[in-house]
Amino acid sequence: MTGTLYRLTAKDFAVLEAMLMRRCAFADPIAPMLERKLAESRVIATGAVEPDLATLNSRVMFRVGGGSSQTRTLVQAEACAPVGSSLPVATWRGLCLLGMTTGQSALAERPDGPAERILLQAVAYQPEASRRAAKDRAVERPRH
Repeated sequence: MTGTLYRLTAKDFAVLEAMLMRRCAFADPIAPMLERKLAESRVIATGAVEPDLATLNSRVMFRVGGGSSQTRTLVQAEACAPVGSSLPVATWRGLCLLGMTTGQSALAERPDGPAERILLQAVAYQPEASRRAAKDRAVERPRH
């Protein structure tokens, strides 16, 4: 992840900070990526989250390099979803996508190989924006 500005919710930022503290203790190769992600991110209010922002539990469609499109749900831990449907933010792809907006791309520096460009094609489901929309619909309904 280089030279890209990311937007994280306070919750997502705190999750990454906790991951960094744990991973630094074990000299995990993803620790430098976590440090860069936190340094290149701006914290935004939950109420300011747009539907095209990739946050934890967002369903995202993305492409790595010239590969085919993939759809995954960004999760904190691997055990949160069925195999093949989730992408933990503890992986370089998940970490790179977190905080990106639709159409944004970044060069992800892999700890185990060459850097690859990752493109966020779409956010199919964004939990904070979805909750806000449901709340707005409930307020709009007339009471009898």
